[in-house]
Amino acid sequence: MAVSKKRAEKKAVGTDVMAPENGKPYLGVVFDLPLDRIFSYRGDTKGEAQIGKRVMVPFGRSEKMGYVIEEYESLPPGIEEKKLKAVRRVVDARPLFDGRNITLSEWISRYYLCGRGEALAAMLPSGKRAGASSSLPGGGEDIAEKPLLLSEEQRQALDTITAERGEHGEISPPAPQKAPLPGAKAAAPPSIPLPPMFYLYGITGSGKTEVFLRAAEYMIKRGLSVIYLVPEISLTHQTAEAIGKRFGHIAATLHSGMSRSMRLTEWMRIKNGDVRIVAGPRSAVFAPVRNLGLIIIDEEHDGSYKSGNTPRYHARQVAMRRCSVEGASLVMGSATPSAEAWKLMQEKGITRLNLTRRLSGGSPPEIRIVSLENTDGCLSKELKDEIWKTARMGRQTILFLNRRGFAYFYHCRSCGFELVCKNCSVSLTWHKGRNRAICHYCGYQTEPPKACPQCGSLEAGYSGFGTEMIEEEVRRTFPELRILRADADSTQKKGSLEETLVRFKRGEIDLLLGTQMVAKGLNFPGVRLVGVVLADTGLHIPDFRAAERTFSLIVQVAGRSGRYFPDGTVIVQTLRPEDPAITRACALDIEGFFKAELKQRDMLGFPPYSRLIRFTVRSTDAARADKAVKRLADFAGPLLPRDADMLGPAECPIGLIANNYRFQIIVRGKTMGSLHACAAEMLKRYDTGKDQKVYLEVDVDPVSLM
Repeated sequence: MAVSKKRAEKKAVGTDVMAPENGKPYLGVVFDLPLDRIFSYRGDTKGEAQIGKRVMVPFGRSEKMGYVIEEYESLPPGIEEKKLKAVRRVVDARPLFDGRNITLSEWISRYYLCGRGEALAAMLPSGKRAGASSSLPGGGEDIAEKPLLLSEEQRQALDTITAERGEHGEISPPAPQKAPLPGAKAAAPPSIPLPPMFYLYGITGSGKTEVFLRAAEYMIKRGLSVIYLVPEISLTHQTAEAIGKRFGHIAATLHSGMSRSMRLTEWMRIKNGDVRIVAGPRSAVFAPVRNLGLIIIDEEHDGSYKSGNTPRYHARQVAMRRCSVEGASLVMGSATPSAEAWKLMQEKGITRLNLTRRLSGGSPPEIRIVSLENTDGCLSKELKDEIWKTARMGRQTILFLNRRGFAYFYHCRSCGFELVCKNCSVSLTWHKGRNRAICHYCGYQTEPPKACPQCGSLEAGYSGFGTEMIEEEVRRTFPELRILRADADSTQKKGSLEETLVRFKRGEIDLLLGTQMVAKGLNFPGVRLVGVVLADTGLHIPDFRAAERTFSLIVQVAGRSGRYFPDGTVIVQTLRPEDPAITRACALDIEGFFKAELKQRDMLGFPPYSRLIRFTVRSTDAARADKAVKRLADFAGPLLPRDADMLGPAECPIGLIANNYRFQIIVRGKTMGSLHACAAEMLKRYDTGKDQKVYLEVDVDPVSLM
């Protein structure tokens, strides 16, 4: 909940108390609130409160936990000593944060326009910001317990990464680089050089993971520590297990799928210096390792590295900042780099290291585009024939569709009625197994209508297809095959996804169908065929990154096929067979796609040729939200730099979520520095006299505009 500065200042004053016996008498405390100020308190009588510890203090009429980030002998100007409140309880026996953490929190709050306390809270192992997912085994590139023999390409890549280091691990002066990834140029002062940055660019199965691990071994042998980031918790388990086998007790994992006590135990092991390599999703970028030497970002393109909650940080930018300040190297990798990373590789801002061949005996699969026009049902004849062929060979099939449920669009042919959520401006998806029409945004559900609710016509019903419908058709068409579905609905029971994938790897399942959870990180030798049931679902989204996401997803899911044998086949079904994102993905034409995509982005003025800050205003009262966003736009107009413009104010593409009406403004400019100054002043003016029933969200470098 937003708290105004005037209200917050009232919360900071109170009654007189005794001075502490030890330590400095006054403390600067911040809270997990959207406030850019430090509150002054008296220390506790025992003098135990100190920088880096959590404390319980009076805050208004209640007691709240805060973080001590300053100690001082005299009060700041304007604070009356007689009204000062005192620390009531010290939570931690030892400091959780050191000076580097506190400095990093200051950078995060300044760059991502959030409170200092919010930034510190994101660093703690609470798990509340890391997202949640079941762990899954056996994916990715199989990681051997002992180092594998490197190919010539892998050896060259490793030598290049480690060449920046001296005998004892210190960094040589970095080579000149033109520009950082989004976030570093505006945030890093000129005195802090950009870190050595490398990008392992290679097809799926080309051995990127082994290079990552060998680089980690190099750093660890020289007394340095490593952070190894993976995009999702669902991939953390497999990576952590393999890293544990390779590195033993000096390895640790941090993710929200662990119990709170286990997370804290591991976090303290890391802080104490007992751990030298940490694996985890985006929040692991804050791991309090000692002597940081390397941060690895696997599958750098993945959108889950961007936090969806305040602070809306991107792990890539935070990693760059940590590497710059702490003298570490940054190594990223993907078969489908982000557009930002691709542009910097082209400009030599990042050193590109190519891995061009699969090491396990496989080769890039044959990929065929099949039009779904005039197809009866969800599966084309070509895909059905290949499923039969694969089954007769004793091999396995993966079917992918990034849409769960049975059908997703209810429409009346008589009057045009569409069934949408009563709380959100999105269609309700029919889940046939539960016979419920469900909103995938707020969870609202109802029984599907038997006739049109508006005109009573029977010429109404659901169209479009989801994973439930695919499963039904597959079971009807291939009754002899062993079939399982893996999506958010079928894997709700703890351990069910893990069991499904273990069975698939053992060959107990002939055909696995599902959503993105079967598209990322899976490495199964028996898979010959991958079928993309509908490739263009993401192309309909009104977002400038829609083509990039579609392209990346097709290339990634195609990479699940033929990883160990040279006969992999991919069938890509689509209603838009001529779309460039689809044709280039099926041709594995990475160079061609990014050449065309970057040209279009440049013409339209979108990243990586511009920088964005998005302001989203929401309220249960549409008029209040509309008034607030127009007020914010009025502030923005005269503050915009010469090289910047404003998109909006306008309703968000999804204008209603959970009964909150949503409007947005996007400020766009060539450099983040000038945009930051504009945004900060906008927020300062908006905060004065703002409507307490309207909420404002700020997203710097947004990855989604929905």
